[in-house]
Amino acid sequence: MSPNERRALQGKRLHKLVEYVYHNVPFYRSKLQEMDVTPDDINTIDDIVKLPFTTKKDLRDNYPFGLQAVPQSEIIRVHASSGTTGNPTIVGYTRKDVGVWSECMSRSLTAFGVTRDDIFSVGYGYGLFTGGLGAHYGVEHLGAAVLPASTGSTEKHIRLLCDLGVTGLACTPSYALHLAETMEKLGVGRDRIKLRVGAFGAEPWTENMRKEIQERLGLKGYNLYGLSEIMGPGVSYECECQNGSHIADDHFYPEIINPDTLEPQPYGTSGELVFTTLTKQGMPLLRYRTRDLCTLFDEPCPCGRTSVRMGRSDDMLIIRGINVFPSQVESVVLSMPECAPRYLLVVERTGNLDTLTVQVEMRQEYFAQGFDTFEPIFKLERELAAKLKSVLSISAKVEIKQPGTLERSEGKSRFVLDKRVLK
Repeated sequence: MSPNERRALQGKRLHKLVEYVYHNVPFYRSKLQEMDVTPDDINTIDDIVKLPFTTKKDLRDNYPFGLQAVPQSEIIRVHASSGTTGNPTIVGYTRKDVGVWSECMSRSLTAFGVTRDDIFSVGYGYGLFTGGLGAHYGVEHLGAAVLPASTGSTEKHIRLLCDLGVTGLACTPSYALHLAETMEKLGVGRDRIKLRVGAFGAEPWTENMRKEIQERLGLKGYNLYGLSEIMGPGVSYECECQNGSHIADDHFYPEIINPDTLEPQPYGTSGELVFTTLTKQGMPLLRYRTRDLCTLFDEPCPCGRTSVRMGRSDDMLIIRGINVFPSQVESVVLSMPECAPRYLLVVERTGNLDTLTVQVEMRQEYFAQGFDTFEPIFKLERELAAKLKSVLSISAKVEIKQPGTLERSEGKSRFVLDKRVLK
């Protein structure tokens, strides 16, 4: 579809969406009336700037079903966030929503080169987290065979990868590395598996981490992006060119805004990612602020897809007034051959001062070569701290850990532990 054709489609869908939420969601009707906006004011996709933003706080304040646009009898699936800080985020899906989600996920898999001949293992967590079921339905919709491995028994998972000749793997990047580590411990060589495609998401990851996963598992790894409030995995995805992630923008309209002024930003400018769900029935959202930072691109992609692409998003920390991204830390860590791709950023507040500690595991082969004494470890900590300061512009304490000591997760790993109590 040409960009002009797609914008015309987006405009029609946006008008229909605003009319839909105006009559079916009291929260949005009230917001629109406060802004003196009616559905008749929304005629093209450019009119989206007239609409209110939605935040995660709005979802929690309307817990559990306040933003739902259909009767409960039309909801066939409910997912939820963990809700570690306040009410969980509840998202209801109609049958049509699940169908759209499945199609978008199968678009992603097709872009990765998956066909009906593949056997795809889904190592995302099943349950309230959208990763497992989202990927599962996408594989089935495409017509490939799905192995619903989920998280849990990694050794059994590896055996099935070998015995069934599994060719595709969907999981978090950290779990892919955990699989590789476990294979090595079990003496299972790369020649025993037939993996060729990896669909990795739900965590920030870097090109260095991608390279390591590809080398250790013998596959090509692709970025997969999604969030439960909008749909789940399949909102955007890389193609074979790996030049940003294509957004399924006929269903999820993206914007970039300045997070401070809330003003829209042009393509090519970094800012906060905002999504509007153009076709969602169960819990449609207007201009949802994701808090993810990224850049949008509309230049043509060599693959032939014409959808807008997004650069990698990342979770940002503000430490002593400086923006710090976990991917920056990871790039420095993986530039040092002694360090494994296992790290944890611990942020604390002492008095009125924020402190950053970066815990990093050593690679087993270097630890075994004389690094089991204190002085070489102290030297490595000083070297890594100096490199981090040059990149982050703030000082960080570095703690080098023995191999295998940082917490492993078979689901979505934690790379940041923010222990600050802000008053």
